[in-house]
Amino acid sequence: MDSAGKHGLYLTIGVTGHRDLVASELPAIEDRLVAFFESLARDYPELPLQLITPLAEGGDQVAAEVALSLGVSVVAVLPMAQSEYERDFGGPEALGRFHDLLERSDEVIVLPPVAGDLETPYSAHERALQYAQLGVFTSDHCQILLALWDGRLGESIGGTGHVVKYHLTGVMDGFEGDPTPAGLLADNENDLVHHIVCSRDREEGAPADGYEPTTAYWFSSRPEVEQSRQMPDLYRAMMGRLQRFARDWQEKPDVIEANGSDLLEDAPGFEKPTGSRLTNYFFRVADGLAIHYQRRVFSSLRALHVMAILMGLVFLVYSEFDGPDYMVLVFLAMFFAGVALYLVGSNHEWHRKYLDYRTLAEGLRVQLYWNLTGVVEKEWAGFAYDHFLLKQDPDLGWIRHVMRQASMYRLRGVAPDVRWLDWVIRQWVGGRSEKQGQLSYYTRKERENSARFRRTQRLGTLCLWVGIGTAVVLVLLGGRLDDQQKNLLLVLMGVLPLVAGVWDAYSHKKAEKELIKQYGFMRRVFTKAHSLLAGSDDVEFQRQVLRAVGQAALDEEAEWLLIHRERPLEHGGL
Repeated sequence: MDSAGKHGLYLTIGVTGHRDLVASELPAIEDRLVAFFESLARDYPELPLQLITPLAEGGDQVAAEVALSLGVSVVAVLPMAQSEYERDFGGPEALGRFHDLLERSDEVIVLPPVAGDLETPYSAHERALQYAQLGVFTSDHCQILLALWDGRLGESIGGTGHVVKYHLTGVMDGFEGDPTPAGLLADNENDLVHHIVCSRDREEGAPADGYEPTTAYWFSSRPEVEQSRQMPDLYRAMMGRLQRFARDWQEKPDVIEANGSDLLEDAPGFEKPTGSRLTNYFFRVADGLAIHYQRRVFSSLRALHVMAILMGLVFLVYSEFDGPDYMVLVFLAMFFAGVALYLVGSNHEWHRKYLDYRTLAEGLRVQLYWNLTGVVEKEWAGFAYDHFLLKQDPDLGWIRHVMRQASMYRLRGVAPDVRWLDWVIRQWVGGRSEKQGQLSYYTRKERENSARFRRTQRLGTLCLWVGIGTAVVLVLLGGRLDDQQKNLLLVLMGVLPLVAGVWDAYSHKKAEKELIKQYGFMRRVFTKAHSLLAGSDDVEFQRQVLRAVGQAALDEEAEWLLIHRERPLEHGGL
């Protein structure tokens, strides 16, 4: 189902497990599962839990039963059509449990054939590829992989061991995915595994050496993260930021309603691809919150810089012209007011939230337009988050987690209505003379920032020469001026450089000079895209151009984030 009203933000758990669990271990495994779900619910109360599971017999069904008993939302992901999938169940009891759990699931997603229109029944190799696709889907759309696993990697394609390996490395042997995934060498925040060790009901079914049945621990691909009974701190911090986003979402509905843009507001009546409404919904939330915190940050910046000028003026008057004693109190009052403003902004993370939420919104913008135009149709593709923020700090991984969830209901293997292409090109790319589209936006922003930067430079030059002129007047005419006139000129000599310096600091904080270059680059990107798209009716070529545009937009947003993270809200260092 694609109703945005039904979906919110979840902490999503994907499960992979063996079919042949040992019956005597099931009570202990179930206890481990209860403890796992309850600890997450306790630590992240504002993030409802969601379990992705194929409901296969064995570990998948056990996890689903426990999840449902605790009120956890279950999304059933079938590796193939239900009638074909049911052939893999060992008997009527397991099949009956499957039907019951499927009926109790909140959502059902059926994955498409990997190799095109396969005729059923599938061959053994074709079935293996479907299960491999299932493992990729589960891994790509969860924040935590729950593995009911014996610890052995040597399994068939799509087996539990291979799914765990894919979650850690982004590579699944034997599956026709990207041979060099974008995140292969990057910091991978999507590699957290909660391992419940289990035996298998077969000869030599004991867990791998070093593993004790029914024990549970966390691990990831990071060498600095050791196996632990508790979630590693790095991932706990990332989940915390995901929860803070959910909290802002819940606490500020009026802010979102007032500020958030609806990318589909003027959409035509074509059938919308599955997942597009949810992505648009998430975009509106992120956009509304980003605008809210942007206003907080910019208002604080202006206030701090104005106070810096006033503090300099008060100090100058008091120290150089024997000002009254109460000016010391005025100076201290402004100083501590600035400190208070800084502390409030820091404690509430205004700057971090503004940057993160804006970055999330722009990533979702690309993801929505790619979804509408069928830019990425391959069933194995991770989508826009695969290309986003890979070179940034791992604590930004929560952004990709939101994007993963937004794309989960995207229909794979089926191209959307081709008529969406013309609408997206107008809305996203636009033209120079049009008010809509990113070409118009970047053209306007480049012009505005260039004009603002020129004013800053002119102000600095003006203050410099006025200061020099004032000094010359004092040298040449000092003997003819009374004390009041001399004091006025001295104040000007002191204040004007201060005003110029603070103004320049404000410009630096807003990264105006760097943004001019970014806006200019993106204007040229969208100009080139506009030119290419205007001269072609070839659908695949248009998709190719839009893919390149989206990649450039994701790269530019990552650079924007990096620039602004280096300029946090500060007090005292102006």
